[in-house]
Amino acid sequence: MAEVLVLVEFEPYGPNLRKSTLEALTAARALGEPSAVVGGAPGSAAGAKHALAEYGTHKIYIAESPDMDSHLAAPKVEALAEIVKRSSAAAVVIPSSAEGKEIAARLAVRIGSGFLTDVAEIAADGTATQHAFAGQVIVHSRVTTGTPIYTLRGNSVVPEPSPRAATEEVVEVTLSTAAKAVRVLDRVVEQSSSRPELTEAAIIVSGGRGVASGENFAIIEKLADALGGAVGASRAAVDAGFYPHAYQIGQTGKTVSPELYIAVGISGAIQHRAGMQTSKTIVAITKDPEAPIFELANFGIVGDLFQIVPRATDLITARAG
Repeated sequence: MAEVLVLVEFEPYGPNLRKSTLEALTAARALGEPSAVVGGAPGSAAGAKHALAEYGTHKIYIAESPDMDSHLAAPKVEALAEIVKRSSAAAVVIPSSAEGKEIAARLAVRIGSGFLTDVAEIAADGTATQHAFAGQVIVHSRVTTGTPIYTLRGNSVVPEPSPRAATEEVVEVTLSTAAKAVRVLDRVVEQSSSRPELTEAAIIVSGGRGVASGENFAIIEKLADALGGAVGASRAAVDAGFYPHAYQIGQTGKTVSPELYIAVGISGAIQHRAGMQTSKTIVAITKDPEAPIFELANFGIVGDLFQIVPRATDLITARAG
């Protein structure tokens, strides 16, 4: 069976695999046998081997060195290019994070292959499903040159265990001078939060201009916490200074696809819809009955969000208790 390489991503500064890696391993099975590529500091693979085997990894390529962690994307690109060459891989699947997209683009140039970004599904014949023109068009595409490279959109695939015994292969990669041209001098760890990471969350509660102020975003946070979800914001809310840009969802922000998306005080402009309209279930709460968000919503509530959201939070909390 054909071998498919999957680039492993870890939680920031921790040994745990990101959910996006498990999704990529699951998606890669449509094309062949997934092999995981671990590129990081020495010891990175140690804590990940069991989870990788649990989700169907055929082989684990371990490309560890201090240089992998002390430079930007280029060392991982060179490691992947070397492994593609020696393994004759049928395809490469990479989580569609900011770093993953950069690695995929650089790898495509280096090995002379085509690549498809932000795919939602990969078929057995290599055809990928993408959402184009702000999600208004569904596109089916295939790579016709070289080794196909895909970046997989988060939450597009449900991770499915497929336990097996994974073999290991240590890969010695000699990095070029160019790959080490930029060095990471410092890393700042963001304040930890009990909420899930936005692009991987199963439930997201987002606030828009209708929330009216940064202080009022507390009701959005309380509802998200009651549901065990993440907090997002529209561009209008971010531009108004209500919430940090890191939580912006939309065409110029993050793209999400949770099981449940609750849009609070959001009109539903195309810019925002482009980042969330593939959500499985969408609930809209706003006072404007003509808001475009209702065209997408599975459930809509027209009313005062300052009455509806706290009441919903109280009911959810009471039920959970």
